[in-house]
Amino acid sequence: MIIHLDMDAFFASVEQMDNPDLRGRPVIVGGSSDRGVVSTCSYEARAFGVHSAMPMVLARRLCPQAAIVRGNYRRYGELSNAIMTSLCDFSPLVEPASVDEAYMDATGLERLFGPLDELMAAIKARVFEVTGGLTCSVGAAPVKFLAKICSDVNKPNGVFILHPEKVDAFLCALPVGKIPGVGKRMVQNLQDMGIRTVGQLRHFSPEAMERRFGKWGAVLYERVHGRDNRKIETGRAAKSESAECTFAEDTRDRDFLQRMLMAHAERVGTSLRKHGYKGRTVTLKVKFCDFKQVTRSRTLEEPINATETIFQIGCQLLAELSFPQPVRLIGLGVSGFDAPANQLFLPGTGKAAGQNLDPHVEAKRQKLDAALDSLRQKFGGQAVQRGRLFTLAQQENTPERVNNGKGDGVDKKPGGGRRAQ
Repeated sequence: MIIHLDMDAFFASVEQMDNPDLRGRPVIVGGSSDRGVVSTCSYEARAFGVHSAMPMVLARRLCPQAAIVRGNYRRYGELSNAIMTSLCDFSPLVEPASVDEAYMDATGLERLFGPLDELMAAIKARVFEVTGGLTCSVGAAPVKFLAKICSDVNKPNGVFILHPEKVDAFLCALPVGKIPGVGKRMVQNLQDMGIRTVGQLRHFSPEAMERRFGKWGAVLYERVHGRDNRKIETGRAAKSESAECTFAEDTRDRDFLQRMLMAHAERVGTSLRKHGYKGRTVTLKVKFCDFKQVTRSRTLEEPINATETIFQIGCQLLAELSFPQPVRLIGLGVSGFDAPANQLFLPGTGKAAGQNLDPHVEAKRQKLDAALDSLRQKFGGQAVQRGRLFTLAQQENTPERVNNGKGDGVDKKPGGGRRAQ
């Protein structure tokens, strides 16, 4: 059996625990301006329809009495580490899935901790103890994706165990949107086909699923039949590193967007070098004022972590992108840390566009990065700054997310916003 633990409204619950004045009140954690988004919210706020990733202006409208806090992300990280450490007291096979959730292989643990329900109660009690009073919800099932679904069944502060003999009945009655990875658009596509439950989706063959939904269709076919061969990964390697921010004003100013890309490249490159990673794929993310989002990627023959190179590729991707609407958000990331380059280069991209890296240029950039990293480590993050960033306004917006792909990334301090011209 696999156990999935999910903290209850983690960030908001921490704020309520640390500040007694917030207890019992609707609390929203996220960017304080109307341009921000909701990072998470308390259950009192959810009763008014507020939810994660909702624009703050809408959240304020739904729940004007809510207390809005920017969040103490260092505090969240400290508690997350305490939670993950405590889980290792029960099993060596623990996989953090994000800052507030984790999987655990519970196979054979009944010899040490008794029946599964007693083990789950002990886990909940231990988490409550090490966090100083936070609750979590725990689910157990034969495979990972079902365990994740089960942890949500009796939230908050709940427990749900799905025994193997009940998997089929449980799945068939489940709405398709409950399957992890099935988003709103896919739910709508399925509903347009008259499919609302997993039981109805089971009538499709794997070939039909793959024709309809691509590679994900093959995975989805396995999921709807209760199959998931993923094991608990105790030492997952990072898959990506990225940074993004939402602006105080929508913009088409490409010079400003390039300066933001430099800020992101600096943060991403610094983190990659700190952890000893290099990646082959650079990805640009742009969200427009109508909330339509596009991503563009370029894969190189050699892995990189030099700030200037990440920035250069990001700018090339930006230059190739048209702006049908003003830009609301821009992000930049690096991935492909250990995969060989296998991208097919089309005319105008990759090798044809001069993407072969000059080893001498890369060596100079890495030498410069090493010097800057050393100075910042010794004198602080703001000790030295690249010239391109001198004119970049620093005003508070939505929290910037820096994600290392291991599921333990947390929201960082607010990124730069655009100064009103």
